[in-house]
Amino acid sequence: MERNNARHLLMLEQKRRTINQETIGPEVLMSAMDDITPILTMVAEVRTAYLKALFDLANNRDGMPTPKEIDRLTHLRRSYSELVDATNALETALERGYIEVA
Repeated sequence: MERNNARHLLMLEQKRRTINQETIGPEVLMSAMDDITPILTMVAEVRTAYLKALFDLANNRDGMPTPKEIDRLTHLRRSYSELVDATNALETALERGYIEVA
């Protein structure tokens, strides 16, 4: 039974790899690893804005942060988090061979 499960898991992984290569590969084209530079730059810029907003908020506050200040920080955190998740998904796709770099 365990051997049968292992075989099914291997078949699942092979099918997942094929489907992801056929689905992602044609849509996400990379001619070189330099194609990732704008993505990494964008993530770094949003991280910078998020951290800078935190420091600005702490250094310029008079009491509790206002709802507007918290909304801005929340927006930056969500933006940063989303970009990190997307970049991690890209890394996984590259690691698994779903995207080919020419």
